Amino acid sequence: MQKEYIDYSLYLVTDSTPAILGDRKLEDVVRAAVAGGVTIVQYRDKHSETAELLKTARNLREICQPHGVPLIINDRVDVALATDAQGVHLGQDDMNPVVARQLLGPNAIIGVTVSSALEAVTAVQAGADYLGIGTIYATPTKEDTKSIIGTSGVKEILKRLSLLEWVNAPAVAIGGINAKNVQRVIFKSSVGESKKLDGVAVVSAIMSAQNPEVAAQELCHLIKGPPAFIARLGEKETQVGHLIGRVNDVVKDLGRKHPLCHNMTNLVVQNLAANVALAIGSSPIMANSGDEAPELAALGGALVINMGSVTPEAIRNYVKAGQAYNACGQPVLFDPVGAGATGLRRQAVKTLMESGYYAVIKGNENEIRVLLGDTTTQQKGVDSAASTSTALDKASLARRLARHEGNVVVLTGKTDFVSDGSRTLVVENGSEYLGHITGSGCTLGTTIAACLAAHREDPLLATLSGMLMFEIASERASIREDVKGPGTFVPAFIDELYNIGKLAGQSDASWLANAKVSTAEVDDDDDV
Repeated sequence: MQKEYIDYSLYLVTDSTPAILGDRKLEDVVRAAVAGGVTIVQYRDKHSETAELLKTARNLREICQPHGVPLIINDRVDVALATDAQGVHLGQDDMNPVVARQLLGPNAIIGVTVSSALEAVTAVQAGADYLGIGTIYATPTKEDTKSIIGTSGVKEILKRLSLLEWVNAPAVAIGGINAKNVQRVIFKSSVGESKKLDGVAVVSAIMSAQNPEVAAQELCHLIKGPPAFIARLGEKETQVGHLIGRVNDVVKDLGRKHPLCHNMTNLVVQNLAANVALAIGSSPIMANSGDEAPELAALGGALVINMGSVTPEAIRNYVKAGQAYNACGQPVLFDPVGAGATGLRRQAVKTLMESGYYAVIKGNENEIRVLLGDTTTQQKGVDSAASTSTALDKASLARRLARHEGNVVVLTGKTDFVSDGSRTLVVENGSEYLGHITGSGCTLGTTIAACLAAHREDPLLATLSGMLMFEIASERASIREDVKGPGTFVPAFIDELYNIGKLAGQSDASWLANAKVSTAEVDDDDDV
């Protein structure tokens, strides 16, 4: 079998332990998995005697060979040689790949587990045919958690390999991958990089499944299909004037569809968020339990995760809810409140970023820097520190994160910046009163999320629509004669959100006359 024709897309790693296999025969499970579409099998058994390993390996080869599925032996080069298996998979503490190649010959498939860019480059230099990158998530089969790198770690390794023209070794991700997260792992590991994952390795997702054949079929379908959580983009409008020209239609659709806007936010903001959602034509629910998220996600709305609380229970609920909306293909907006304020919040952000995909991330400059990996940024509470960054710097930050995550990023401030990685806009609307009331940032997220639920074709347009509706309403409210300060501003602001919705419903776009939107000219070199 020529190595260049190996399909690594669904890589099964066996587990013979009773906790995973139960009372079934390993051969029966592998036979069903191969029938379901597994493309390569690794026989992994750390406990059996050599004679048993040889017997099982020969049986597995007889199962795999008729289907053209390569059999790889974990660690044991001697077993691979004795059973004429197609290759071996080696860990960092196992035999050197150079020695393994000398023993197995030039046509053997040799894979190596790596968890850093240095290990990956070293393995390829030593002759590895493919790389197993991980561990992505903690698993029962991996007791050593120091090598857990998440999708961000995989992405960094792929990025490093993409810079080396002589590297063409396929890469598979491994560790805690299952039907619930496989599309997210593939998307978040590969987005924006020239080198993509060639497959995923799974263990218990198939080995412990009640029906391994069906489990394999489902995984194959998910691997080959587009992620449910990614919007099906139509033609992207690039001219600012044309984008603004479509905003009124998005706001009109919002009022017509009345989509659910599910807010996970703190008690201080909930009342204002609910009133804003009602005023713009959305249907609000304030629900902080992740257990009810699957039923709410099925209603076709959007979710706002406002990271106000970072208790373990809150984080678990955010994760559950985000994954439920991802599974239903409904948009999620993430607001990493105070991301750089404490170590606890930094860790919470890391957990949440690994656990889900966010159609929109909204934050101030410091919060966006933290999400980009800046460990020096220190926030005082939830506010952004005084900035010395230029407008170009901020536009570049928004675009960098959008490219990294494959989504839309809103960087808020006196001037806002919004980017989907290819289009980056500057929005200069808004009233100074917004900075003097509690929850203005949270309710901007509510407005954007509602627009995302109403308009799925272009997330950047939906985001811009929410921003303009919110910020122009604040300007209209601030010049009213009955507004004397922040206290009288809030009810007037809610009135103006409602009034804009009414105008849009009548196809009257006059409220957009004061839209202050321009294109940010960001060079590619500026966001490296």
